[in-house]
Amino acid sequence: MAPYKALYGRKCQTPLCWYHDGVGRAIKSKKLTPKFIGPYQILKRIGLVAYKVALPPILSHIHDVFRVSQLRKYVHNPSHVIESDVVQLKEDLSFEVPPARIEDRKVKLLRNKEIPLVKVVWNQATGDTTWELEDKMREQYPKLFSDASFEEETI
Repeated sequence: MAPYKALYGRKCQTPLCWYHDGVGRAIKSKKLTPKFIGPYQILKRIGLVAYKVALPPILSHIHDVFRVSQLRKYVHNPSHVIESDVVQLKEDLSFEVPPARIEDRKVKLLRNKEIPLVKVVWNQATGDTTWELEDKMREQYPKLFSDASFEEETI
């Protein structure tokens, strides 16, 4: 069943469905993309699990209705000044966020194979981290390794 039909109970009739794999997946998740962008105001509730969101003009080509599982609640803080994200989208509706720093290193043992991994901090403020292949990260971001000093650890 198509995502649109599962969400709304009817077949999609708009051209938007012809170009994207899922109406709700506006920005396809990639490993290098942040989990959330925003915050943006919710305009109205559509059905039981969907919301229409006020998106800025730069994101006008993205469908403005999102499933509740794709949204995160914003907790208001009077001292929090919100600046709008400047997002440069690629043709496939994804965008890349460069890593902030390398935090740790370890070598994972799989039977007869050693796999070197590094813990990458993608966003200092949120603390988003993932374990990535060291070779791949060295190739894509060599500057991160110029001053790195890690202890080798084995799992």
